[in-house]
Amino acid sequence: MVDPFLDDDVRRYDEGNSMLLPDKDPSRSSKQVVDRREFVHASFRSVAALTAAESLLNKGEEVIAAPSPTLPIIDSHMHVWANDSTRYPFPHPYNKDFKYEDVPHEATLKMLIDDMDRHGCSHAVLVQVVYHGWDNTYVADCLKKYPDRLRGHGLIDPMDPKVADQLEFWMKEHGLHGMRFSPIYYQNGNRGGDHWLDADETHRLWQRAKKLDAVFNFFIGPQQLPKLAKMVQAHPEVKTIVDHFSQIDLGVDDPEPDLSLLLSMAKYPNVWVKVSELTSVSKSGEYPFPDAYPYVKRVYEAFGPDRLLFGTGYPGSARAAYQRPPLDKEIDLVQNKFPFLSATDRAKILGGNAQQLWGF
Repeated sequence: MVDPFLDDDVRRYDEGNSMLLPDKDPSRSSKQVVDRREFVHASFRSVAALTAAESLLNKGEEVIAAPSPTLPIIDSHMHVWANDSTRYPFPHPYNKDFKYEDVPHEATLKMLIDDMDRHGCSHAVLVQVVYHGWDNTYVADCLKKYPDRLRGHGLIDPMDPKVADQLEFWMKEHGLHGMRFSPIYYQNGNRGGDHWLDADETHRLWQRAKKLDAVFNFFIGPQQLPKLAKMVQAHPEVKTIVDHFSQIDLGVDDPEPDLSLLLSMAKYPNVWVKVSELTSVSKSGEYPFPDAYPYVKRVYEAFGPDRLLFGTGYPGSARAAYQRPPLDKEIDLVQNKFPFLSATDRAKILGGNAQQLWGF
C-alpha cells in the first residue's frame, strides 16, 4: 500500500480562498470569522448560489456585489482512514478480528482533498472512523498536513476511567478539536450499556471539555437523547452536536415519538444537529429523499438555521461503496432541494455555521 503522506503531489488549497483562512491574514485572530453580512453577500456571489440570489432579488432584497467570489462549503462529518495498516493499525474496539482487508474501500486523505477540490468543498471536519479505534493518529496527521482546511474529532473510550485525560491528550498534544462518542453502540445493554452517558463521573469529562473548548458530537439513538439532555443542560458551555438526525427511522409506522425526542433538544442553545445520512434515515433511502423533507423542516423550525450542519461521510469513490450519494449531489441537496430554506439559510447550513463552530 502507498502511504498517502508521502505523496508530494497532493493538491494545495487555492490561495484565492484565503479570506476564509484567518492565519493567512495577520490582522485576524484564529477564531475570527467573516462578518455575517459579508458572508451572505459572498454566498450570493458564488455560482452555486445564483438561483437563490435571484429569488431574493425577486423579493426586493439587496444583493451587493463585491470582489471576492468565495462561498465556504464545509463538510462537518468526514471519515478517512489510512491504507497502511503497519503505520496506522486498525484496532477496531468492537470487533477484535477486524483487519484492514475487511474495509470495503480506500478512503485516504488524498482522495478527500481531490474530491473536495473537484466539487468546491473548501473545508472539512474529520471524524475518526471506528476502524482505527481509539488510536486517532491518522486523523491527527491529516490535520498537520492541511491545518487550514481541516478540523478533527477523535474517538476515546467512554468507559475509560481516565477518559477526561484522553480528551486533553489528543487535543493538546495532537491538535484535535473535539471528540465523537457513539452511545448508539451501547444501547440495550450492549458492550456494558450506556450508563456512562450521564453517569456522575462523566461530568468530569464535560468539565474538561469546557476548559479545552472542545466540541462534542454524538452518534446517538433517539431513546438515548434524554440522557444527553441532562449533560448539555448541566454544561451549557460545551458545544454539542447530534449526528445524522439521531438516526431516526422515518420508515416506521409512527416516527413521531423519536422525532419529538430530537425536537426537545432544541431548547438547549448549545446543541446542533447534522442534517446528514438521510440515506439511512429516509423511508426510501433514494436520493434526493423527498419523504424526509417534512421531518427536516420540523427540525429546521425547532433549531433554526443557525444550528443545523451539512455533512456527508466518505470521500470520493468510497461513497458508492457505502451506498452514499456523490459529493456534488450532497451539496445540491442543501443548495437546491429543501424548499423551505432561504438563500441565507442554505449558506449557513452549508458552511457558515461550521465556520463559526470550529473557527475555520
